[in-house]
Amino acid sequence: MTTQPVALVTGAARGQGAAIVARLHTDGFRVAACDLLLDELHDSTAGYGDDVLALELDVTSEAQWHAAVAATVERFGSLRTLVNNAGVLHRAGIADETAAGFEGSWRVNCLGPFLGIQAALEHLKAAEGASVVNTCSTSAIRPFPNHSAYGSSKWALRGLTQAVAAELAPTGIRVNAVFPGPIATPMLDERTQTRLAQTSTAGRLGSPVEVADAVAFLVSANASFITGSELVVDGGQMLQIG
Repeated sequence: MTTQPVALVTGAARGQGAAIVARLHTDGFRVAACDLLLDELHDSTAGYGDDVLALELDVTSEAQWHAAVAATVERFGSLRTLVNNAGVLHRAGIADETAAGFEGSWRVNCLGPFLGIQAALEHLKAAEGASVVNTCSTSAIRPFPNHSAYGSSKWALRGLTQAVAAELAPTGIRVNAVFPGPIATPMLDERTQTRLAQTSTAGRLGSPVEVADAVAFLVSANASFITGSELVVDGGQMLQIG
């Protein structure tokens, strides 16, 4: 009898996170779907039955991370996959940025994944085929104006992914990152989505499902020889000059 794999996904209430939960569930995972947006989370997970567990999680809280991992393992018996998808997009010019705004971006976008990896680590070590996927951003490849907090936090997450991948490779835990470009999610307001679609190399925005497909590949056995890798899902955004 094959035991169903178990994943914990953050930022799971909507957008990319909800799409990742749906794709992993389709692939046979039991999923702990975690978010602070409890009403939206319960709405998005209502149709899954007992295979998806909705959990409140502030990714900047070490205590809540340990509680979420414990609840996941208590419910499903193990934890094989961690998807650090939660993130915040905060824009401000460098002259107008505040210490609180800057630190807030770093706490969610980089500290959160760090705390998650720490909280899940012992369970990941015990699981065959364990993997971590961090949702990074094309802002960690190319600088964008008015993104000093967001961009630098995603650059830090990129570095964290690489460092942890190197450290955990001997344990068999794979650590990779996806780098979404312009994706049609609630993170981008309608005006921004329109502007990005008009300038997109692909002629459109990406869909959350396309990011979820990339994550599903990286956590699957088909990616068993891949760690420390960076999968860009941007419709060619990084091919543009200027």
